Amino acid sequence: MRLPGAAGRVRAFGGQFLLLAVLTAVTALLITGVPRVADRLTGQGLTEYVAGQPPARRDVTYATAPTTFTTGGQVATQATQLAAIEDRMPDAVRDVIGQRWYVAQAVPGRLRGPTLSTDKGLIDLVLRGGTGLREAATLTGGRWPERGVTEAGAIEVALAEAVATGLGVRPGDRFRLSLLDPSGAPLESRPIELVGVWRPNDPDDGVWDALPSMLRLTPPEGDGDPFVAVAYTADAGVDAAAAVGWPVSFGWRYRIAPDRLAAGRLDALIAGIDGLERTRPASVTLTQGVDVPLRRFAASLAAARTLLAVIAAGLLATLAGLALLAARLAARRRRAEFHLIRARGGSTGAVLRRGLAESALVLPAAAGIGWLLAGLLPGTGASAWWVLVAAVLATLLPPLAALAVGRRVAGRADLGGRSPALRLTVEVAVLGVAVLGAFLLRRRGLTPGSVDPLLVSVPVLLAVAAALLALRAYPWPLRLLSRVTARARGSVAFLGTARAGRAASTGPLVVVVLAVATAAFCGVVATGIEAGRDTAAARAVPGDLLVDGERFAPDTAGELAALPGVRAVAPLLAVRAQRPYVDRAGRPAPIRELRVLMVDGDRFAEVARRAGVPVRVPGPLLGGGDGSAPLPALVSPTVAAELADAGLADAEGRRPAWLDVQGNRLPLRVAATVDGFALVDREATRFVVLPWPRLPADAAHPLAPTGFVLAGPGADRAEVNRVAAEGQRRYLRIGTVENGDRARPPQVTSRADVRAELGGSGVNGLLVFGFVLGAGGGAVLGLLGLAFAVLAGARSRGQVLSRLRTMGLSRRQWRGLLLVELTPLVLVSVLTGAVVGALLPLLLTPVLGLPAFTGGVTVRPAFEPGLVAGVSALALLALGFAITVEAVNNRRMRLGEVLRLGEES
Repeated sequence: MRLPGAAGRVRAFGGQFLLLAVLTAVTALLITGVPRVADRLTGQGLTEYVAGQPPARRDVTYATAPTTFTTGGQVATQATQLAAIEDRMPDAVRDVIGQRWYVAQAVPGRLRGPTLSTDKGLIDLVLRGGTGLREAATLTGGRWPERGVTEAGAIEVALAEAVATGLGVRPGDRFRLSLLDPSGAPLESRPIELVGVWRPNDPDDGVWDALPSMLRLTPPEGDGDPFVAVAYTADAGVDAAAAVGWPVSFGWRYRIAPDRLAAGRLDALIAGIDGLERTRPASVTLTQGVDVPLRRFAASLAAARTLLAVIAAGLLATLAGLALLAARLAARRRRAEFHLIRARGGSTGAVLRRGLAESALVLPAAAGIGWLLAGLLPGTGASAWWVLVAAVLATLLPPLAALAVGRRVAGRADLGGRSPALRLTVEVAVLGVAVLGAFLLRRRGLTPGSVDPLLVSVPVLLAVAAALLALRAYPWPLRLLSRVTARARGSVAFLGTARAGRAASTGPLVVVVLAVATAAFCGVVATGIEAGRDTAAARAVPGDLLVDGERFAPDTAGELAALPGVRAVAPLLAVRAQRPYVDRAGRPAPIRELRVLMVDGDRFAEVARRAGVPVRVPGPLLGGGDGSAPLPALVSPTVAAELADAGLADAEGRRPAWLDVQGNRLPLRVAATVDGFALVDREATRFVVLPWPRLPADAAHPLAPTGFVLAGPGADRAEVNRVAAEGQRRYLRIGTVENGDRARPPQVTSRADVRAELGGSGVNGLLVFGFVLGAGGGAVLGLLGLAFAVLAGARSRGQVLSRLRTMGLSRRQWRGLLLVELTPLVLVSVLTGAVVGALLPLLLTPVLGLPAFTGGVTVRPAFEPGLVAGVSALALLALGFAITVEAVNNRRMRLGEVLRLGEES
């Protein structure tokens, strides 16, 4: 077929080819652009997620045990291992290493001197040298320990400004550092001279993350233990300590650089980290927690990619259906042309070549434009091979549609049509394949890999099957309604329902159902994930604020309740590891350690109610107890089984188990077995929850809360933290001695912060992109499919309306007839798609891995009122859009001329 003739026909039917070109370009854009944007969002989320992890989850640390050396120069010798160890790492790990540090430090020694502050008690000092310390600090007094050892034999050290201020020392002060044996007797002793005081340039710099901290005094771990300070010294200073028998340890720390991570190499990186143990030197221990966040991110990424694949499959299937409808509609408009070619002796090949020449001028170029537009998006995308496949398929659609139309008998719509038996066979086959696919998917789950073909195809097949079932059931209620309207006055309702029962077209309705199902699926899953995150946040903080500390004075709860904005306060008492007893005397039970949580059930329920948190407090926790009778306990299934095997804590309390809670021996009985409870980690399998007992006022060991949960969204966190710190300080004050600085400061956590952390890191950006793409794209493509459904019967409706207008049908009745005829079509397609989209998550949730987005909380999809309102709004919009398309098409065709143009529909 000659090119000028094909180009002329493309210009003559420009609107039809423009629609096909736009659909082809959008398909190419979707195939290439979605992977590019997903890659960019994944990389950004991975960087932010790893950067937000604590240092222990970003560092790979090698260390030696403290060792006594007989030769000098060990510090310089061990420094060379910093590069040697890194060279032995797998390539995937070595490529993501950012910063690296070497540390040499002596074991703590007792520091004594006349200028030390007397209010701190015992002081231990650690001598530390290494790389990067001096470059990350600025002197505020004195000098750096350049030589390491003075001419008098004293080891030169420099202290952080905060440490020097706390100890009350300054440059020039001299001390004595002694190595003590287990009994406290000195074994070795060296003079120490403070030559400088420095301030860190950035306290958050990774060089300061080694423990114990150099930036502050480390408080004692228990009564009678010393404070610990860390001083910087030169390599010669550490060697001088080692020369007199001081044990010295060495460490090499490597930090993962978040900006060097790539989602595509995540599996290789995890495998490389797993292999670090095999490559470490024999005398070195390895400590790392990098694999924990990486594995969590990999799990959430796999689930997000699965979701995105399901959404993209729905959109691509919808676009394919729209392209097929556009090709069929264009071929039907040119039916007379193709019949004339066949009547003049044209062969099937001639029709194919004619259509192929026309589409080859437009559609490959449209696919190329879509591919180029996608290339402007950030990230790395899919191979151009898939765009080429889509371009070839789109180019073949118009000639194949022309061939299908040209084979029908000219002017006879009743001949050459599809056999009802063939249609029934196809529908039964599609329904059977969809049901079988759903069964296999639920039975076997996902196959390992990036995309599971079965998971991608099953939602599309189910949507198509549901559309075919809706088409089969669609005419029956309309026929019944038509019989009712036949007895009523007026002809509009009768004619509209009669035509609506016969006007449904298979192709457009399937496309609309598929598009709306994709949009509804996104809405339902997104709502379920949001609800799961709310549940996870409420479980972590069953109020508005959670205060966690050591122990608080009894009046702290009242002071917190008196703060502005606080509506209710409930005390908490947590014991992280406690082993039950057989009796009050303290005979150990054959049960391992478990976590104990004690709550004031009534006040806890009041806090949850006032904070609007959906936390249910079981009846056994309400009302408390007096501590003499066995307390009703909620226990985990594991603990319940162990108690039953030991014959303890029976429900009647005849043989209770005993727990030591802050010196009080409390009996307990199993009142209920629960899988989880608020404030208990989801990973915890060994826990007991007890009601707060009412102990006598003169009890030997009054219970002191270790935390509080508050209701009050407007409460000032700084004030809550201040009151909590004062309450902890009051409890830890013994006589006139202040011990409050020896305990870790209280932590105040808000439920809003926990909720924001769940929804603002990791792959959340990828999820939002997928849901917006699916919901928005599904709605837009659904409206476009509805336009095809309207245009498919436009000429037939035009003929009927023209006849009725000549018989006296008014313009108002004409609009009413359009409304009655199009409303069932719109409602059936939109509602069927919405129902399919709402049911798909119930089928796919067990295999999608959605708990990776909610902190482990099970996602329960639900069709909430907001989604119902959205579907209703979409149905109204679709109805208005359908009527508008019909009205515009009728004006363009000029209904008065339809009867003169022929009877062809």
